[in-house]
Order: sequence, then C-alpha cells, then structure tokens
Amino acid sequence: MSNDIKVALVTGGNRGIGYELVKQLALDGFRVILASRDPEMGHKATQKLKDSNLDVSFMVIDVDNQESIHQAAFTVNERFGRLDVLINNAGVYLDKNQKLVAMDPSILERTMATNFFGAYHVIRSFIPLMEKQGYGRIINVSSEYGAMSEMQYHGVGSYKLSKLALNGLTRLVAAEIQGDIKINAVDPGWVSTDMGGPSAPRTPKQAAESILWLATIGPEGPNGKFFRDGKQIDW
Repeated sequence: MSNDIKVALVTGGNRGIGYELVKQLALDGFRVILASRDPEMGHKATQKLKDSNLDVSFMVIDVDNQESIHQAAFTVNERFGRLDVLINNAGVYLDKNQKLVAMDPSILERTMATNFFGAYHVIRSFIPLMEKQGYGRIINVSSEYGAMSEMQYHGVGSYKLSKLALNGLTRLVAAEIQGDIKINAVDPGWVSTDMGGPSAPRTPKQAAESILWLATIGPEGPNGKFFRDGKQIDW
C-alpha cells in the first residue's frame, strides 16, 4: 500500500450518515473501512460503493463487544499498518420519551453501552495506531442533546446522558493525547435517516459535510471542541 494513501474507519457505516461518510471519504481519496455489526448489510453497502470504483473494504465491528473491537484493531494494523481518521458514528436511540427514573433501566444501560462505552473502547483500541505514526483525527458524532443546557429539560434522558458522556470523553481524551492527534465532537443536526425519521430536514450528505472537514484539519486545527456546521458550540 502506498504510504501516501490515508486510511479512515467509520463505525455504523452501512447506512444513513455513516454510509455517506464512507462514500465522501472514499471520493476524497481515502482508503475507507466500512464497519458494521451486521455482516450482510455491511457487505451489501460496501459492494455498492466498490461498484462505483471507490476504495472501500468491510470489517465487522460490534461496538457493544470489546473482543470484536480488539480483533478489528488487530486486523487493521496487520492489513494497513496505520489509521489516520476514526469516526465514531455507531449509535442507538432507544428512548420513548419517558422520565429517566421511570423508564426500564435496561434502556439507559443499552444506550450507554453503545453510545458511550462503544466509542470509548473503539478509541482505546485504535489510538495506538495513531500514536505509532504521531498523527490522527478522531471525530465523535454527538448531538445537541448532549449539551449541558439540554439537561434542564425532561425527555430522551438516556440518549442525552449518553451524548453528554461522549462529549466529556472527547474533552478528556483531547487533554491526554500527544502529537498531531486531534479529537472533536460534532452535532450533525436532525437528519433524515432510520434514526432521525422521514420528517427530519437535513440529508445524510449535509450531515456528512458538517463532519468531514474535521477529518483533514491541519496541525493548527481544533482539538477537544464541539461543532455544528463548522462553528464551535457550547458544551
């Protein structure tokens, strides 16, 4: 593999925003790993992109399964020897708009397992590849619901807490990493996907554009910040 070709990995890449992120990264010249927990859907999405002559490969990653993540990190190291861009896009939205203390605790536990611990374990497993080359760009797909100001309103409590924790993780990792490695969080807005529903005003392509600029920022670029449409917003 040419050392000039950068490698990117997108979790939850088989549909919605994730699929569009994979597509746009590949169009921008990246060698992209489309990661999904569903092998059938993942292979189907990857083949569709490969049919358009895009450099995309598929890899199973279930972010709820640490062994799955560790195995993927080992495979990426063996196959590519590097990882330049990591986008933590996989996520769930399980709330039924109940009060947090009244809902089944398993909803909160499952949401945190995917939206927070999933991202944590992916970062923890893949960041050594970035540290090895002293370069990397990590983007956490968050939500405006993860802003502290949103905690004063009731509803979707498990989703809000998971994204609040993801935002906190973004800041903590930014404070710890060294070299030209940057991590930031992005609110893509309300997007028309399986999760966002058909009435959402934004397309996956618009959402991807609001995220992807952080994949190619230079060494002077932001680190440990929260963005919407390229503009920094409050935590």
